[in-house]
Amino acid sequence: MARKGCNDEDILKSLRKIEVHFHGGMNVASACRTAGISDKTYYHWWKRYGGIGRAKLSEFKALEKEKHRLKRYWESLNWIS
Repeated sequence: MARKGCNDEDILKSLRKIEVHFHGGMNVASACRTAGISDKTYYHWWKRYGGIGRAKLSEFKALEKEKHRLKRYWESLNWIS
């Protein structure tokens, strides 16, 4: 099966939709099925994005970008030594 690339906003929308279905009385598996994802994907996304609002998402992206920049810098220092 081909992989679908979901951006962060789509993931947050899917998580919110599943949360609404879940609080409406559906179980997690049924709510995930209506959103078109597996429950394993849901739990992975929830672990990463659960509780994050759109305001925090931009901050989260900036921190990830900074982390990768520092990691590349650190690797270049270790390579030189």
